[in-house]
Amino acid sequence: MFGTSIHWTTFFNLLIDTIIVLYSLYVSFKKKYSNLNRFIYLGFSFITYNITGGFLPINNFPGPIIIQYIITYSVAIFLCLYIIYYLYKEYDIVVLKYNLTLRKVVLITIFGFILLFLFPYFISGSLNISRYLFTIPISIFAFVFLIIFYRNISKPSNSNTFILRRNKLSTLSLACIALLPIFTIIGDYQWITFTLMNTAFYAITIMEIDRYLFFIKNNTRMFEIFALKKKQRDDFVKQKIIYEDLTRREIEITLSILSELNYKNIAKELFIAESTVSKHASNIFKKTGVKNRSEFLKRFLNKQK
Repeated sequence: MFGTSIHWTTFFNLLIDTIIVLYSLYVSFKKKYSNLNRFIYLGFSFITYNITGGFLPINNFPGPIIIQYIITYSVAIFLCLYIIYYLYKEYDIVVLKYNLTLRKVVLITIFGFILLFLFPYFISGSLNISRYLFTIPISIFAFVFLIIFYRNISKPSNSNTFILRRNKLSTLSLACIALLPIFTIIGDYQWITFTLMNTAFYAITIMEIDRYLFFIKNNTRMFEIFALKKKQRDDFVKQKIIYEDLTRREIEITLSILSELNYKNIAKELFIAESTVSKHASNIFKKTGVKNRSEFLKRFLNKQK
């Protein structure tokens, strides 16, 4: 299309991604909903991925062809790592099995690209050799990571359909990342690789929409909390609790605390570690100007009744 290498499917995905990001920006600015920031950054990453990978390589690009491939591969790698970061934050994961931290995933991927792609290319001058040397090991690592991640988040006995849907969509987005190196080896078929990667974005988009619908259906008190905002602005000193400063997870835990659940039950309800609940609760208390759980309940529980 347009005298470039971009495929019509890539251009279509670019348009869809742009619409999703623009709408997210509209919602974020109009409603001052800062919890969408991470999703918006993800959307911009996908837009950049579609542009660089779709339009490059081009013949009149200054410098050797390898520069264009470095750009496209670097953007793709960043995008994959950001998706992993997004899901780590989604599940409050610090360390997976085998001490697989986010930092280690990043280092393995970056050093793998340098050692298995760039060095072989400058030695052999063959893009195909470099591609095989990099994509085969990284694909194996990606599938191992996918299995470890899925085992960490899957709860077969969990009857909460929202959590089950979120697990399936998260697994789908990671599966797209794991399959990307394989399709890269097969060949430069944009309509396959870019459709695959954009599927990961659409899966995460569905996760965000599903979360919003879940809050509406099952957490009607969310509206009671956000309804306090206008009154809080009018009487800021007397009702110093600023919900727009709370993260999405902190809002969930705030609701659970206001339900007078203990940390153990909150952890069970949200499928996170009890220590994670305690950490978030500490942040909530700091942001709302109280010292502990008892003071928090004393100050705000009556306002919810």
